[in-house]
Order: sequence, then structure tokens, then C-alpha cells
Amino acid sequence: QVQLVESGGGLVQAGGSLRLSCSASGRIFRINAMGWYRQAPGKQRELVAAITSGSNTNYADSVKGRFTISRDSAKNTVYLQMNTLKPEDTAVYYCNVECDNGLGFVRAYWGQGTQVTVSS
Repeated sequence: QVQLVESGGGLVQAGGSLRLSCSASGRIFRINAMGWYRQAPGKQRELVAAITSGSNTNYADSVKGRFTISRDSAKNTVYLQMNTLKPEDTAVYYCNVECDNGLGFVRAYWGQGTQVTVSS
């Protein structure tokens, strides 16, 4: 089993910054892609940013230039630095981590979610 623990959400004014963290632990041989998704009330969950094992990154158009995803492979941790936050960034943010247990089994796990609220 793999557990993901997220932290770093909260309430911030528009224009402010937050940094989210997600650490994975458990039966992990290798972590492949890591990413952050978000879901606002009444909307579908959407990809915010993703990073491969080779540190290639991908961002939603709405966050390009404002958000930065990074990873610390030694700590099995992925980060999301969010700058110049806007009220429309308000959502529950979920990390998603694809883990290989070394026995031919690859599965994506979800974090519990952390609330980000941006006030205008």
C-alpha cells in the first residue's frame, strides 16, 4: 500500500502565494509521474500540473507562468508553488502519484485533498 499526505493549503488574498506539498510513503519501488489536480464546486476535476520521472513538466494553460511543479525524488515528494493566485484558483487540490512496486504492478494514488481558497 501507498499513502499520500498533502499539506500547504489555506486561505490567501488574490495576488498571494501558497506552496503545496505531497509526500508518498509505503511499498514504493519507483515513482513515475506526479501531478496536481483541482476540483472546484460544481466542476470536474482538472489537471493543474504534472512532472515526469525525468522532470519534464506540463501545465494547464490557466496556470502557466504562475504555478511551478517540482519534485524531490529522494523524499518521494512533489511540490506546487502557486504565485499570483486568483479567486478562480479556489478549489480542492489533489496530488496524484503513479507508483511502481517493482513486481510489475503500477498504480496511481490520490491524496486526500487540500483546500485552497483565494479571496478577492
